[in-house]
Amino acid sequence: MNPVAVSFVLVAAVGHAAWNFSAKRAGAGGAVFVWLYQSVSAVLCLPVAVVAWVVSDATPNWRWLLGVVVSAVLHVAYGLALQRGYGAGDMSVVYPVARGSGPLLSVLAAVLLLHEHPGPLGLVGAVLVVVGVFVIGFGGGRHERPIGRSLFYGSLTGLTIAGYTLWDAHSVNALGIPPLIYFCAGAVLQGLIMSPYALRRRERVVELWRAHRVDVLVIAVLSPFAYVLVLSGDKDRMTPFSHAERIATELPDAKLVRVRGAGHMVIMEQPDLVNANLLDLVRQCVRGRGAGRRWWRRRA
Repeated sequence: MNPVAVSFVLVAAVGHAAWNFSAKRAGAGGAVFVWLYQSVSAVLCLPVAVVAWVVSDATPNWRWLLGVVVSAVLHVAYGLALQRGYGAGDMSVVYPVARGSGPLLSVLAAVLLLHEHPGPLGLVGAVLVVVGVFVIGFGGGRHERPIGRSLFYGSLTGLTIAGYTLWDAHSVNALGIPPLIYFCAGAVLQGLIMSPYALRRRERVVELWRAHRVDVLVIAVLSPFAYVLVLSGDKDRMTPFSHAERIATELPDAKLVRVRGAGHMVIMEQPDLVNANLLDLVRQCVRGRGAGRRWWRRRA
């Protein structure tokens, strides 16, 4: 096992848990706190969106507006549900239930609506996720808050995760919105959507900023931060490979991998191939080989 790859995975996991811990610390902040970190994130993303638009040869159209608006609404719902869950329940239940049920619901939607067919290992993994959720939720440990609230808000958050996951894939692939512009525009719109509510509560905004400014900055920076690897199955009905090629051209230093015979749930259908390419990506980052735009295509 590559120790460098494991280190990167652990750092990513710690980063994700860290911003959720910050959200829990301000659990009582509610919608105003959500607006604060979304607005700071929007300020950070706006110049990135402008630069990406200027250098891109893509032509905006009304479908972009539809994609960004729906995505922003779903992400606002996600932020509100998660923050409410941390305010009313235990992080030890809300966090794993949300992060487990979200991908699970996405898989179910892909199977039932898109007629994808995960392999045996993928199905076993999905079952283990369900079992894990129930073990965490109904385990014998002591909880500070009523467990029913934690399970409810964790599941509600998972539902919003599944919603924005599927919609974002549709927007980038079917609607053809460049990913970087899409993400940054969505971040800006999220802050704007909640501004009327927050601005009527200026005293609460100031109070939360003074008490949780570090938490606001942690979430605003860590939440959107990620490395990018594009993997696409050539039998994917939701994301045709031609769309994946376009995604790769819009992402600097993206690696494009064509997975023969795989559908939309490529991670579950070809886990060994996915893991191998993730390790390759990490090695390239470590060696500093990401400078400039490059293309790789591998045939499985």
